[in-house]
Amino acid sequence: MSSKLLKGAFILTLGSVLSKVLGLLYVIPFDALLGEAGAGLYSFSYVPYTIFISLATAGMPLAVSKTVSKYNAIEEYAVSQKLFKSSLKLMVVTGILAFLAMYAIAPLLAELGTDPKMKFTAEEVTTVIRAVSFALILVPAMSIIRGFFQGHQDMKPTAVSQVVEQLVRIVFLLSGAFVVLKVMDGDLVTAVSVATFAATVGAIGGLAVLLLYWKNQKPYLNELLAADRGTMDISLIDIYKEIFVSSIPFIMVGIAMPLFQFVDNLTFSMAMASIGLEKIATSAFGILNFNTQKLVVIPMTLATAFSMALLPSVTSAFAGGNMNSFHRQLDQSFQILLFITIPAVIGMSILAEPIYTAFYGHNELGASVLAAYAPTAILFALFSVSAAVLQGISQQKFTVLSLLVGLLIKLSLNIPFIKLFETAGSVYSTTLGYLAACLLNLAFIRYFTGYSFKLVIKRVILMFIFSGVMALVVWGMEAVLSLMLNPNGRWQSIVITGICALFGGVVYALLSLKSKLAHRLFGNRIERLQKRLNLKA
Repeated sequence: MSSKLLKGAFILTLGSVLSKVLGLLYVIPFDALLGEAGAGLYSFSYVPYTIFISLATAGMPLAVSKTVSKYNAIEEYAVSQKLFKSSLKLMVVTGILAFLAMYAIAPLLAELGTDPKMKFTAEEVTTVIRAVSFALILVPAMSIIRGFFQGHQDMKPTAVSQVVEQLVRIVFLLSGAFVVLKVMDGDLVTAVSVATFAATVGAIGGLAVLLLYWKNQKPYLNELLAADRGTMDISLIDIYKEIFVSSIPFIMVGIAMPLFQFVDNLTFSMAMASIGLEKIATSAFGILNFNTQKLVVIPMTLATAFSMALLPSVTSAFAGGNMNSFHRQLDQSFQILLFITIPAVIGMSILAEPIYTAFYGHNELGASVLAAYAPTAILFALFSVSAAVLQGISQQKFTVLSLLVGLLIKLSLNIPFIKLFETAGSVYSTTLGYLAACLLNLAFIRYFTGYSFKLVIKRVILMFIFSGVMALVVWGMEAVLSLMLNPNGRWQSIVITGICALFGGVVYALLSLKSKLAHRLFGNRIERLQKRLNLKA
């Protein structure tokens, strides 16, 4: 891998991580300002917004990035710039259409997701949904510009614009909500509307950064255009056909989690009202689809990185018929992913109460939902990576099939499970839906490649044993610390979480080193680390 590509991957990863960290940290002041009810109202708008964004972009940014890179490699710069300009116009149109569609059907979305006995009316939910819809005008075009820069292997504009977009959004969100509630003495609906409109303000900030980079890069792009070979005249219609046909499965995979959440948007409040819990329905929905979801998806950052890194090598090995290399890469990828994810989510489940308190303040319902939800992150990560493998072997259509089966299970079980288990019932139906989708993905991988999961299963059993020992240590440490510190206090919970996580991590690491599991997964890297730390194998 070239140093330029490594540098680009590092910059893009750093920008993504910074953006996600900012997106996690702001929930602390957000919860202090708006509470669980505000988070629930916020979620009613953001879940459909995420789906509309995916539909509006239709996988185009990634496709443009790949296509631009392809034609730049053969010095057909005019073709890549022609595609970019055409795609930018298309994204402006689809963005406006998506905005109009979401704005128009907001009353329907609100009516479907609310109950007359709820704290917020359908009209109030409509206001919040419409407030976030304006961002759809800008985000698709911004995504295409990012894709164009990435196609030139210039990742800095994407990384910087992501961080700026997130910073501007958070500052406007928190300051706007504060002004509405504390200065103007406004109501919660207005404050949440301002908070969701922050997506539009953030998009303006991100777009401004990209346009500044574009202005600075224009002389270089003109030089490339002057050096164009001019031997090809590709029809844009042909390129778009290829792009749209191949992008449909990726759209579905990209909106997998929002689709599962959207099922909750449509059914959660009505199911809670049917068992007499309409007064806490909005707060419980905020805990489920905003507060705990923000924490649970942290391990998915690793899965996303794995998916991006895995795709090129898997595609190359499989296309070249090098099945031994293909199987080795799958072995390493699945094992390393689970090696990190399994102890992380088990630890999160054990420490659910102090972790939730550290971020949002003490709440028994929030802690219990997080404890139930955390293990599902294993399935989130596994679905992401297995979908990337199917994409790499050109069988992505089967990912759509597995996702639809998972969604059908979620739809079928969500209301009965909520009636049986209240808020946690939604978590259980999501878990079973993702479990079915993951099992189908793995079955398809085995069917099309002959890959055997025996080694992975053996190693995963060992990981669960080590994680179980770690869980006992963490549980005991938490019990001892809770006698000395107040677990209901935010700062005490941070201390408890930090100490328990440190001890649990050390226990898991020592068990992995002593058993040589870490050596089998990370090879020479572990030996070099041991030498630096002056540790014995």
